[in-house]
Amino acid sequence: MTALILSKQLPEVGETVLIRINKVMPFGAYCSLVEYNIDAYLPINEVNAGWIKNIHEFIREGQSDVAKVIFVDKEKQAVDISLKRVSTKEKKDKLNEYSLEKRAEQLFNQAVSAAGVQAAELAQIKQKAAAKFSTYSELLEAAYDNKPQVKEVLGSALSSALHEIAQKNIKPKVFKVSYKLELSGKNRAGNIAKIKQALGEVEKLGVNVIYEGAPHYLLRADGGSYPEAEAKIKNATGVLGKHSELSFTIQKA
Repeated sequence: MTALILSKQLPEVGETVLIRINKVMPFGAYCSLVEYNIDAYLPINEVNAGWIKNIHEFIREGQSDVAKVIFVDKEKQAVDISLKRVSTKEKKDKLNEYSLEKRAEQLFNQAVSAAGVQAAELAQIKQKAAAKFSTYSELLEAAYDNKPQVKEVLGSALSSALHEIAQKNIKPKVFKVSYKLELSGKNRAGNIAKIKQALGEVEKLGVNVIYEGAPHYLLRADGGSYPEAEAKIKNATGVLGKHSELSFTIQKA
């Protein structure tokens, strides 16, 4: 992922980048890479998949777009890019990523103002942050969780301000898992009551039980991570196993 807090000066081959077309020539165009603040060259044969008679029919000066890096010369600081190799999904993902990154940068700047960080000090802080975090978004997520490395690079006042702002503006990620459950009683007498009791105990563990027609059920759980969500299902399996009068099978949906 490219960054606004830059820990590297050049993109990598295969990376999607935001570009602005500065000058269109007969056989290509000179562009600027928005996130890296360097120039790149777009050859005419990388503009469009089909044959191009007039390059101006496909691109124009001042145009912003998403391109893919196809060549990097580190010594000469030269970069070639392609428009035709970017899929619709890659373009959408990149624009969304950039939008989120700009938002994270704005929240970081709010924290800087709230903490009263001076310009000279801020330059040093950003340099330290670049060594630990590749993006503002990554920094903001770490601040949300109040991870110690945030305080290490930002200092007490700024890390505290960023944590508070992150808590107010970030919705925590929710990871969901689903499992198919086949549950039945070993004896007819009291089966329904026993099944209801067992499923009630499962729901108390934070697992959502969806009835799909006896003996089939769907178990759904969520958490701050997949292991956390999976742990709820594991606990539910343990609860069901304690009911010796019931038989069940469970598998991932």
